[in-house]
Amino acid sequence: MSKRLEVLKRKMLSDREVRDAYDALEEEFNLARELIAARTRAGLTQCELAVRMGTSQSVIARLESGAQLPSVKTLLRFAKATRSRPIIKLLVA
Repeated sequence: MSKRLEVLKRKMLSDREVRDAYDALEEEFNLARELIAARTRAGLTQCELAVRMGTSQSVIARLESGAQLPSVKTLLRFAKATRSRPIIKLLVA
């Protein structure tokens, strides 16, 4: 992350309302990071992954940005296309 972006993020997160909204999205951010990591480990671009999944690059981009939450069916297709094994856990908070 660039220095300017880090400073801006720190400044914005100092506002309690912004921080609360950001924290509320933690699970979506975690899922997006996992999807990006799986694609990267597989050595695929978004376009290559989209072809393997039978979808468009823009769908992959939305999934990886957290803007669109995937269904379980989509997660399974994503895992197969990246030669990954999905593990879903529900932990006590």
